[in-house]
Amino acid sequence: MSIKHWPQDQQPREKLLANGPTSLSDFELLAIFLRTGIPGLSAVELARDLIRRFGSLKNLFGTPLEEFCQVPGLGPAKYVQLQAVLEMAKRHLYESLEKGEGFSSPDSVERYLAHQLKHLPHEVFACLYLDNQHRLIAFEELFRGTIDGASVYPREVVKQVLAHNAAAVIFAHNHPSGIAEPSDSDIRITKRLQDALALVDVRVLDHFVVGDEVISFAQRGML
Repeated sequence: MSIKHWPQDQQPREKLLANGPTSLSDFELLAIFLRTGIPGLSAVELARDLIRRFGSLKNLFGTPLEEFCQVPGLGPAKYVQLQAVLEMAKRHLYESLEKGEGFSSPDSVERYLAHQLKHLPHEVFACLYLDNQHRLIAFEELFRGTIDGASVYPREVVKQVLAHNAAAVIFAHNHPSGIAEPSDSDIRITKRLQDALALVDVRVLDHFVVGDEVISFAQRGML
């Protein structure tokens, strides 16, 4: 059955208009993005097949161009549109943080960091530099490692924090495995960074670990 013949409250676009985007499943959101299906499959059916094929939206979003374009129903135009949507989402969240709006809600910071780091196949250690009113000065990747980990050097971190004239920082790094639980080494390096930055009067507000979920050191009482 064509999607246009479905009951109106089951059609993704109408469902979004009536109940908001959070009411939609991953494949329903993807179907709206795809707009059309392929012979024999509606947009919703194609979206469901894509989620099943890649395992998750995360895996689909992180698929390289060449592999992406080999899938029926996808191609360079869809790849470009998808990357544009992802980048717009990042910039929207960045602007909120830049104005200081996002720091009243940890969820905004988590969403921004997830957009930046969640889909990367390698480990990255990054920093949000904040002024004394907790407005965002800059986001920067400080260290990039392999899937097994990244080396983090406190002296280099302090150097960059002072260069940005930051009054506070939020650290973040991703676990490409998807398991966001902080490791013992994550806890140790956070303590080392906290101690080093205390010497120059800079506060570490939080450290987020990004995997399939996002874990906050502050919310865990680990800072």
